[in-house]
Amino acid sequence: MTVTSAAGYFAAVQALMQRVATNQLDGLARAADLIASALRAGGILQAFGTGHSEGVAMDFAGRAGGLVPTNRILLRDLVVFGGAAPEILHNEKLERDPQIAEKLYELAAPRPEDVFVVASQSGINGGVVEMALLIKQRGHHLIAITSVEHTERVAPRHPSGRRLADVADVVLDNGAPYGDALLSLSSGGAVCPVSSVTNALLAQLLVAEVVRRIEAAGEVAPIYRSASVPGGDEHNTTLESRYAGRIRRTA
Repeated sequence: MTVTSAAGYFAAVQALMQRVATNQLDGLARAADLIASALRAGGILQAFGTGHSEGVAMDFAGRAGGLVPTNRILLRDLVVFGGAAPEILHNEKLERDPQIAEKLYELAAPRPEDVFVVASQSGINGGVVEMALLIKQRGHHLIAITSVEHTERVAPRHPSGRRLADVADVVLDNGAPYGDALLSLSSGGAVCPVSSVTNALLAQLLVAEVVRRIEAAGEVAPIYRSASVPGGDEHNTTLESRYAGRIRRTA
């Protein structure tokens, strides 16, 4: 059993990151092909996650060193852009409701050439699975970031009986254990979740592979510069203007 300490967690995370980076190479290559093709066709990357998986959408969209043609889809879009009452976000089980998916998809207003990344540790909640089904029904490619171990051990909550991994074109396994927490306790249970770490790793590995493909084709990748360095704002504004009305940059 791994020692419950900062050093113990760090050692366990290091080992897991190595496994993820090694074992997901084929999936990363296929996912990068889909994204690079979508960007070349004038599409953008639409990223969606709920709960702590929101962090994946934030890692992809609007980040210094990241791809400009990206849009994040979040539950709060229902309020900020959709006019729903703020109280809807007080419902901690909102992500389980399949009915939220169509409105979120509509608010994102994706074009046919757009590609999607949807992240969920369990991959079983109604909103996430319904979004995945909508994405495929509308003809988009879908990349899932999920825990294969976790999703295989729990029952789907969507009426279809399907999981996110059942719907996606490419599944990237974040390697997180069932329940997400990495360190087992002698008293029972576990502590220190890890999906946020490996999700972020997969996101940036994927960005690196997409950029590699764009540069190999002799093109200049549309990459954000930090707004906190001279010229950053001007550079970013110029690139964002190419995707006006398609990428949201809210706080």
